[in-house]
Amino acid sequence: MSVEDQARKNFIATYGVEPAGLWAAPGRVNLIGEHTDYNDGFVLPFALPQRTVAAVGPSPDGTWSVSSTLAPEPVTFGVTEPGEVTGWGAYVAGVIWALREAGFEPPAVRIAIDSEVPLGSGLSSSAALESSVLTALIDLGGLDVPLERRPAIAQRAENLYVGAPTGILDQSASIRCEAGRALFLDCRSYAIEQIPFDLAAAGLAILVINSNAPHQHVDGEYGARRKSCEESAAILGVPALRDIAVDDLPAALDRLGDEVLRKRTRHIVTENQRVLDTVALLRDGRVRDIGPLLTASHASMRDDFEITVAQVDLAVETALSAGAHGARMTGGGFGGCVLALIDTARADETAAAVAAAYAEHGFTAPTSWVAVAGPGATKL
Repeated sequence: MSVEDQARKNFIATYGVEPAGLWAAPGRVNLIGEHTDYNDGFVLPFALPQRTVAAVGPSPDGTWSVSSTLAPEPVTFGVTEPGEVTGWGAYVAGVIWALREAGFEPPAVRIAIDSEVPLGSGLSSSAALESSVLTALIDLGGLDVPLERRPAIAQRAENLYVGAPTGILDQSASIRCEAGRALFLDCRSYAIEQIPFDLAAAGLAILVINSNAPHQHVDGEYGARRKSCEESAAILGVPALRDIAVDDLPAALDRLGDEVLRKRTRHIVTENQRVLDTVALLRDGRVRDIGPLLTASHASMRDDFEITVAQVDLAVETALSAGAHGARMTGGGFGGCVLALIDTARADETAAAVAAAYAEHGFTAPTSWVAVAGPGATKL
């Protein structure tokens, strides 16, 4: 059964009526630009074909209710403040709260959720959930929320209601991506450019390898990285680390006495440059040439930002040994997924090599698939 049919079936089973409609939003892969978003930097995600679907209909009693195929009971609530709804339902309650905070009056609705975005994989299942619900509320309520404002509303829900200190990348990708394109986003101005990303024409593919070593964003590690970046920016007297150019990096590092701050700063400054270099290559149609930048990004995340784990490092090393042009972890870190730029014909071979390496090391078997850039949030 498709994810759309399952969401509709769940709605009918839970609420006894047909939904008013179905809305979907995708997970995302970040091609390059990790942890740069909350440093006012640059990112380059693309949307996955895997989506979260929200079946939504009006609520007869003025409350909001949300059910999921992954939860035993619906969560029902009225107007709430941060902290009043917890668990997975907080992502939905947070979107409603954030819309109200932004001056909009979301309609009272009942929602049933199903998703094919893997949970805890670094593919941003949370943003897919927020974005599908947000899009439904805007459509059903006839709310005049411009497309460019929507990611910040969803991000505010995650930051201030759920309590996850994420940047704007995930929600922007889930809402604003286009099929066959990567989304070049300036996280300070929110300016975007849709970058052509036709891998098939070049005989290439992105193989996504889920390490099955799940990560959690609402924990100390992500917040600690963000705090370090803010501390470095304050010492250097700039609004954000985005304002340090690569040419100025040696002098900036000399001003940071703490070795941890030096490493964190080096990652952000060099990662921003790698995004810009990747975009320049893609504009020129030189897709294969982005491979070394992906690999350099992973080394920086491993050595300077220290957010990788043994499973993702092994997947990257094995994919490269199997002939990948480049490979890196994608997502916030401490688990999640790896992407590898490969020749299309070598997808099965590369996936098998990674699976064999995992078995040899006693790791839980990975899951792999070829990712194609899909569209952002939409009504089905």
